[in-house]
Amino acid sequence: MRIFVFLLLFFSCSSISIGQSLFQTNNGSLSERWLIHNDSTKLFKIIPYKPVYILFANYTTAINNSPASDNPLNTVRSRTEFSNTELKFQLSFKSRAVKNLLGDKIGGDLWIGYTQSSRWQLYSANISRPFRETNYEPELMLVFHTPYQILGFEGVLSGIGINHESNGRSNPFSRSWNRVVLQFGWERPSWSIILRPWWRLPEDAIEDNNPDIEDYVGRTEVLTVFSKGRHNISMIARHSLRGGNRNRGSIKLDYSFQLLDNLQLQTQVFHGYGENLIDYNHKQTTFGLGISLTQW
Repeated sequence: MRIFVFLLLFFSCSSISIGQSLFQTNNGSLSERWLIHNDSTKLFKIIPYKPVYILFANYTTAINNSPASDNPLNTVRSRTEFSNTELKFQLSFKSRAVKNLLGDKIGGDLWIGYTQSSRWQLYSANISRPFRETNYEPELMLVFHTPYQILGFEGVLSGIGINHESNGRSNPFSRSWNRVVLQFGWERPSWSIILRPWWRLPEDAIEDNNPDIEDYVGRTEVLTVFSKGRHNISMIARHSLRGGNRNRGSIKLDYSFQLLDNLQLQTQVFHGYGENLIDYNHKQTTFGLGISLTQW
């Protein structure tokens, strides 16, 4: 019964309208997605940010039954027998709070964003179908329009922001980190690229849930998106920018095909470390199938 209630709530969101639907298909250009040439959209209007989807079956080759961390306070001592297949979903939106924060000449739009993703052990009746992990990610971003040409791409934006990500749990399951994130975006017809390097804000050793997270999840990511007609393909690659035994990262591939209006068939493949926060230092390959309402 719970799955039907959840699906009803999930899809009812698509009928929410604030000027336009929150979950309007977002396959426009990078400049359109960040309102670079749009001064008419009202402040604090909710618009899409990252993909919104539900993967009814997300299979992993190596479920993490005993999460661990370099901080002994964040190492789980008892093992839980999770299912290798779970339901995964993500919700995400952003809103422009201030236009031209630094004046008309310099510009700079201040954005707020929020993303939430969950892994639900829906098919594990023997352990009462718990939510294995939910990650909460609020952001504050200052974005500038930076027009120039490079290798056939048009410079669209550059920016800096503060990013917090946590799973909202207590020890030993608690995971969190705070980052200063730079971003640079370029585009050409049907193709966009965003580079996002970051610097983690330091924490006291006793309070650091995941001291070595940058050596697994990475210190930078590259997002590339190709959209044509009813097809949308995206790839996110992350890397630690270190060598030797600290040479780690991940890659995630998403493909969606428009079925009807905003409804799209969604497939996802992930390989590497950091598929979510509780698995930040856990290597796995996942395969997911479901539907989506928005893309990059």
